[in-house]
Amino acid sequence: MLTPEQIETYHRDGFVYIPGFFKNPDQLQSWVTEISEQPETPGQQMMYFEKSLKDGSRLLNRVENFVPYHAGLEELATGALAEAASDLFGEKAVLFKDKINFKFPGSDGFKAHQDVQAKWDRWGALHMTAMVAVDAATPENGPLEFVAGKHKEGLLGPMDEPLADDLFPPGSYQSLPCNPGDAVFFDSYAPHRSGPNHSSKSRRLLYISYNKASEGDIREQYYREKRAAFPPDIERESGKEYVFKV
Repeated sequence: MLTPEQIETYHRDGFVYIPGFFKNPDQLQSWVTEISEQPETPGQQMMYFEKSLKDGSRLLNRVENFVPYHAGLEELATGALAEAASDLFGEKAVLFKDKINFKFPGSDGFKAHQDVQAKWDRWGALHMTAMVAVDAATPENGPLEFVAGKHKEGLLGPMDEPLADDLFPPGSYQSLPCNPGDAVFFDSYAPHRSGPNHSSKSRRLLYISYNKASEGDIREQYYREKRAAFPPDIERESGKEYVFKV
């Protein structure tokens, strides 16, 4: 699925950019719009919201656990993306989790972190995420930014906390603008971040994460525990505070 050069880049830098991975971005945009227009339903896909930085309105921030409820995205997640992830792992990849980040105009960014800081090590030693750009990711709307090679140094900060702003020298983060359909595969120890959306257009990104098949199929366990600890808005108890830091 991937070239030897792409695999080498991934292992060297902790991430690899693959332009034009998904050949029909219009279809991908349609699928993601369908997901965003689904009603909030307890026990199914998990929808999270935030307040707009512009006017305080309620904005959809992310959706998780949608693959079982959408045939097209399930085929993508368990097909071409899983094949590429298997090339990078050097063994069969199995689906761990799935999410879409909706960075609408006025949405905030995501502070620097490693995915493992969300305690992913409880569900395996190593994970990999395939990001597919649904909309163009531009300097104005906050594309992903990575620090190359630092995935080899293990955990760089405390669990459940963003990485310190001064952890790396100025200029260490590499911005990866993307066109719709472009993909980035990255290691769960790769430091990354993104800025807020100051543009007038949305920046939606699809994230499909995998673990090695040798570590088992742990998706159902993960979502069972996440739903209990950090439920979607529709399932939350009134007056109870929920905190998700990375």
